[in-house]
Amino acid sequence: MATAEQIKALIKSYIEEDDARFCAVAMQVAAHAARQGHGRLADELRTLVDEAKSSAGTKCRKGPVPIATPRGELSELLAASYPQAKLADMVLTDALLRRVTRILREYRQQHKLHAHGLSPRRKFLLMGPPGSGKTMTASALSGELKLPLFVIQLDGLITKFMGETAAKLRLIFGAMEQTAGIYLFDEFDAIGSERAIPNDVGEMRRILTSFLQLLDQDRSNSLIVATTNHGEVLDRALFRRFDDVIEYQHPTRDLAQTMFKNSLAAFDTTDVDWKCILDAAGGLSYADLVRACEDAAKESILSGTVVVTTGRLLSALEERRSVVHR
Repeated sequence: MATAEQIKALIKSYIEEDDARFCAVAMQVAAHAARQGHGRLADELRTLVDEAKSSAGTKCRKGPVPIATPRGELSELLAASYPQAKLADMVLTDALLRRVTRILREYRQQHKLHAHGLSPRRKFLLMGPPGSGKTMTASALSGELKLPLFVIQLDGLITKFMGETAAKLRLIFGAMEQTAGIYLFDEFDAIGSERAIPNDVGEMRRILTSFLQLLDQDRSNSLIVATTNHGEVLDRALFRRFDDVIEYQHPTRDLAQTMFKNSLAAFDTTDVDWKCILDAAGGLSYADLVRACEDAAKESILSGTVVVTTGRLLSALEERRSVVHR
């Protein structure tokens, strides 16, 4: 039931007496069994791992097993990382939180869905302005599910040679089959633009067609996340290929205040005029607000205090706005 890489990882961790790694790989084998429709076997494997941890006091590693490091040609196409981000680190609307939570719930309990002939959501298109939380969502999915995050390197993927990009896409989709993870196509409009636009070239149309075919054929246990700041330019055929299309916006006034207070929780903000700050923050992204908080906090620390003032926050916000509008 296990893949060749998982078997090798199990043997290596056993030889090296690395109980935590052995435990983590065993859980991957259980997930693989669930994907193949062997729900009972998957449950039994998970139970055995839990019993082993309880009896031996072993704590399985919190991060993913490092057997997922891209090698060979894949090393130029995928950048692997192991985020520790959690959903609780994000400030989301109730609607967005429900949709992302549903993704996690379906993936974690996919064996129940498979037992009834159903599949969990795995393919997502995230659309919205820069800094609105799209990439952070991919990191949070990675951290919550303890799966590696693979960012597709577009500079290594797209070439001028006919057919080469499609071949590289097939390599990436092959990796999805071999190694479960979060596969992030950031700035997806680079390959997903409308095929009928006048200045398009034939090769880009072929690349998009190849992507659509591979997406349709994908039966892996990986999550595929595509993000774009320009949903209006995407080919219409893409939308029905994704299990969910999720739209992001700049923070509302209430969410902005929550973001400020979370980011500055370790500082004294008693005297901050929040109405003034929220007026100044209008139209800025989550990323801009976090950066402004960091800048104001640094100024406070370098001044020998943990007090963040209205003036420091206003100055930081004005600086962020000047960068955005440059």
